[in-house]
Amino acid sequence: MRIAPIDIAHKSFNRKVMGLDSDEVANFLRDIADQMEELIRERNSLKEIARQKDIQLMEYKERDDTLKATLATATKMCEQIRQDAEREAKLIINDASQKAEVVMRDGRDQLKRLYQEIADIKKLRMQFEGNLKAVCQAHISMVESSHMHLPDPQINLAHAANVTHAQAPSANQATTPAAAAPQQQAPRFRTTPNV
Repeated sequence: MRIAPIDIAHKSFNRKVMGLDSDEVANFLRDIADQMEELIRERNSLKEIARQKDIQLMEYKERDDTLKATLATATKMCEQIRQDAEREAKLIINDASQKAEVVMRDGRDQLKRLYQEIADIKKLRMQFEGNLKAVCQAHISMVESSHMHLPDPQINLAHAANVTHAQAPSANQATTPAAAAPQQQAPRFRTTPNV
């Protein structure tokens, strides 16, 4: 049976001979009732505080669970992102390596072509120089041979004077252009050889 403070305050006892002082007992019971009522209020207040703390604790637990789930999801996403980044980096590196290999191969092929073109140009230059030397030698030979075929200028002047003197008309001869024409032709000399 639960006893409330009011029960203590209004509790009455049977009287007997030589019993206790009723006023003192009533005062004592009233003090006990007041203290019990204070303890009950304090207990109720503590219960309310405990209930609020339990509610806060439940909220903290829910937050903690949410944070743990979020952290787990973030960790999983970070791991997935890291794996994707590593895979993409490997693909990029492989692609770059292949492109670099193609560029290097093309560069080597182009360098080979350039070396071949340089060699061909050198060969053409040597052929051109050889042909030019041959043409120059041929022209030098032509010039030298033409000097050997040209008559001496002094002899040509004397010969021209003799021909002019021999063709001069005498007083007894009739001078006609038709008769004199064959005698006025100067001798022809070959100046250049046929190439």
